[in-house]
Amino acid sequence: MSDVINNKAHHRYELEVDGHLATEHYKLDGNVITFEHTDVPKELGGKGVGSRLVQGALDQVRASGLKLIPQCPFVKAWIEKHPDYQGLVKT
Repeated sequence: MSDVINNKAHHRYELEVDGHLATEHYKLDGNVITFEHTDVPKELGGKGVGSRLVQGALDQVRASGLKLIPQCPFVKAWIEKHPDYQGLVKT
């Protein structure tokens, strides 16, 4: 999703919606990215913003050839519901 931006300086993926910023914080170690925490402002809750953010971030992870550790419970649950992304998870 082209509206999800990788803010490498702040180690997070960002999605701005209606003037609010949703973020997916990560730690990068070599070719392994750990998604640590998803933050969606309460104003955006229930609108699918978290899912759009995670999908956009995972699409970029896939394109970069990285492996993922879904430490964040939201990301882990999202991947479980979308099996076509399970191949990104580091085993």
